[in-house]
Amino acid sequence: MDRLQTIILALLQGITEFLPISSAAHLILASELTGWADQGLAFDIAVHLGSLAAVLAYYRRDCAGFAVSAWDGLRHRRLDAQLDLLFKIAVASLPVALCGLAARDLVADELRNGWVIATATATFAFALWWANGQRGERERLGWRDALLIGSAQALAIIPGVSRSGITISAALLLGLSRPAAARVAFLLAIPAISGAALMAWIDLPAAAQGAQLADLALGAAIAGISAYACISLFIGLIERIGLMPYVCYRLALGAALFMLLSWSVH
Repeated sequence: MDRLQTIILALLQGITEFLPISSAAHLILASELTGWADQGLAFDIAVHLGSLAAVLAYYRRDCAGFAVSAWDGLRHRRLDAQLDLLFKIAVASLPVALCGLAARDLVADELRNGWVIATATATFAFALWWANGQRGERERLGWRDALLIGSAQALAIIPGVSRSGITISAALLLGLSRPAAARVAFLLAIPAISGAALMAWIDLPAAAQGAQLADLALGAAIAGISAYACISLFIGLIERIGLMPYVCYRLALGAALFMLLSWSVH
């Protein structure tokens, strides 16, 4: 990877990781437009760790509250609102973890291709459109909500679905408010991204040669900064503009991917 490729792909990853528009779709679009080879596992891990740092930084108060509540819960056997939410986030994370482990080879070998990503990008635009029509007012996540949102998140192992998009859609359809849905989706990103990076971590030392370490660090930093900016912008705007701009964008992106893939075949 050259420096320009590193910067562009890291920006794409950071900007699209937390928006409901699919980071996988954008990475394949960049590859098709530029002819770049696959960026490799080491780079994927680096930019995901940058994205993880961004969401941890944005929700640092929640994360600190989880730690304090967990410690108090162990000492005093007391369940407060923060510990209750932590348990629900953990339960909601189980389906994607199990599906990710069970279908790891399938995703890597069969589903990581342009046609799957283009189809998922366009198809799940309609799920986002449906969810955008809901005007829920609930702020509190229930156990049923956690199970159903977690089950929906498992679909995000299919490249192009968008983890944030499917979890926000599920939360809205269950009656959560837009800010609450976004908060739940982004908190769920913490175990999801951590688990994905951990699964691939064993391959990182072999893939990351010394000459690449500077580019990996640069990619992680760019992804982290851009992801933090996107989370802040999305949270600030979701109540005002809703999700229709992302629906339209996904449909246009899906159409562009189909055209590019068709041209490449011919």
